[in-house]
Amino acid sequence: MYSTKAYAASSPQSQLAATTIPRRTPTDLDVQIEILFCGICHSDIHQARDEWHEIMPTVYPCVPGHEIVGRVSKIGSGVTKFAVGDLVGVGCLVASDHSCPICVEGFDQFSPSATFTYNSPDKHETAPVTYGGYSDSIVVEEGAVLKVPSNLDLAGAAPLLCAGITTYSPLKRNGVGPGKKVGIVGLGGLGHMGVKLAHAMGAHVSVFSRTPSKKEDAARLGADEVILSTDANEMAQHVDSFDMILDTVSADHDVNAYLTLLRRGGNMTLVGVPSKPLSIPSFALIFGNKSLSGSMIGGFAETQEMLDFCGEHNITSDVEVIAIQQINEAYERVLKSDVKYRFSIDMASLKSE
Repeated sequence: MYSTKAYAASSPQSQLAATTIPRRTPTDLDVQIEILFCGICHSDIHQARDEWHEIMPTVYPCVPGHEIVGRVSKIGSGVTKFAVGDLVGVGCLVASDHSCPICVEGFDQFSPSATFTYNSPDKHETAPVTYGGYSDSIVVEEGAVLKVPSNLDLAGAAPLLCAGITTYSPLKRNGVGPGKKVGIVGLGGLGHMGVKLAHAMGAHVSVFSRTPSKKEDAARLGADEVILSTDANEMAQHVDSFDMILDTVSADHDVNAYLTLLRRGGNMTLVGVPSKPLSIPSFALIFGNKSLSGSMIGGFAETQEMLDFCGEHNITSDVEVIAIQQINEAYERVLKSDVKYRFSIDMASLKSE
């Protein structure tokens, strides 16, 4: 066991502050990683403030961070896929059994054995729970480590480990590609990745926005058009035309307004998490054999596939790079949607603590 610097929340009300945490000494099948950048996900804020208490109560101290990019600093004697110096990533999972039927099918994230990167019971008993990427280093089993394409900007690559796979997985599952019309609801941290990925897949991409001010940026990201969701006439022009709509919005909003825009057999996938339960009229789905679904990240193999796709198309997240000492200010700015489009923490700043 060794100690490493980190930033942690000590209670739901406390700000994140510098601390030290234990990490396990790498076993034969472990990879030790020097963390270079870590993205900030809205989930980090929910977890740090115990806002998901009924579903997954937070154990303190809480070290968030599951969008990790770094360099391999040490490997166990049994590790075969990585070498010291490799650029690697760690996403929302740090372990699974890799052998149960769910893992074999590629859905490691839903396996009973899945260990999340932070606030998950630590099977190695190094600490009560796992600690995430707001730290100097992390030790992860080889099967949970991902290769980061060397051509990608590392600060922008970090959010791919959550925002990237969260949007890539449902787009791929719905067969998005040339000849498909795809709508993206929301142009935030998730939405801007959805636009970039759907565009690279060859689809016609439409962004739904409440204001026309998003048009220029949406076009820069790869959107073919922006549809004003507040304009009933403009929305009516797109009824029965979308093969898929990806809804990235976590604020409460009218999902039904978008279901009418799906063509026969179309799908709307939710990746945002509104605070209030949805109310969906059955006829909105029945007429047209439409479907409404949800999606949560992806398994290890699919996440690697996403990274390779991003490497091939030179896709990264648009980020604002910050020092770890700015983390509490960044949290407040995320809540105000005051970032284009993700924060990425330069973990070199932690060395000054």
